[in-house]
Amino acid sequence: MLGDAGIVARLGGIYGPGRSALLTKFLSGTAMIDPENDRFINQVHRDDIAAALFLLLNRPSLPHEIYNVVDDQPILQSECYRWLAERMNRPVPPIGKAKGQPKRGASNKRVSNAKLHRLGWVPQYRTFAEAMEKNILPGVAEFIQ
Repeated sequence: MLGDAGIVARLGGIYGPGRSALLTKFLSGTAMIDPENDRFINQVHRDDIAAALFLLLNRPSLPHEIYNVVDDQPILQSECYRWLAERMNRPVPPIGKAKGQPKRGASNKRVSNAKLHRLGWVPQYRTFAEAMEKNILPGVAEFIQ
């Protein structure tokens, strides 16, 4: 319960240079596309998290609410892997049943950042693909064929 004071910032899956669960799985060969459990993923670049928190902390008159800190485009996990395969000139991960319980459970939802946008927050990296192209893949160039 939020109560009478405070603001809650709910963060999506955090990624940035040296940190991306999907990219790590893809590069390690452990990624799997499970058509029966393909789910939307809500992510956010670490720099955009910092900008959102800075904005929220510097607006003392904000209503005491919950703000979702995610990029502008929820994306299916399979789309992430297909995009990475195309961009990195590697095979698409195999199709099959994912082993074990997903780390984040079986959630499959699209989370909106509209409240933050209304406050003037504009993410530097609006999508997973944009962040990968501009900020993350240049640091793993040795893996791109």
